[in-house]
Amino acid sequence: MTKQTSGTPSPAPVPVPDTAVSDNRIFAIKTTSKQERTVADSILKAITTKATDINVTAVIVPNELKGYVLLETPEKLNRIEQLVEKIPHARAVVRRGKDESEKSSMLLSEVAHFLVPKPVVSGIEEGTIVELIAGPFKGEKAVVKRVDAAKEEITVELYESVVPIPITVRGDNVRVVEKFSDR
Repeated sequence: MTKQTSGTPSPAPVPVPDTAVSDNRIFAIKTTSKQERTVADSILKAITTKATDINVTAVIVPNELKGYVLLETPEKLNRIEQLVEKIPHARAVVRRGKDESEKSSMLLSEVAHFLVPKPVVSGIEEGTIVELIAGPFKGEKAVVKRVDAAKEEITVELYESVVPIPITVRGDNVRVVEKFSDR
């Protein structure tokens, strides 16, 4: 074993060939309602403890896709079905065609929109009435005065306040009560 000194440059990362990426398939696994994280954790545990010899590249649990877990793997459909049988709360692999593995897997372009996080303040605009769900003003209603999408913050004024004081809060600390409408 050799020891590297701080002056020795580290080796450059080896690029992954395009063929390795194209060999992977993405399968959708149907789960029991609200058990998506449990299924993902069980799959992770099965592959890290070597309880199964199935090669899994990634496990994705999108918030927008309730009742499903996405699994990226170079394995065939029948191997994934064997894994699903061992995992509690995993129901079945979604089939898109007859019995062909290629028709049951998805393309990356079909699930790419799940990989990009949506801004917390999406759907909130000036004039929207929100309820503060965290912080010292928890439970108070407020009117949105400004939205800063880059910082994911909104500036609000308390709805029933005698003196309007602008308060800046994180976008995930509010719940939309009423959308803006022309009154």
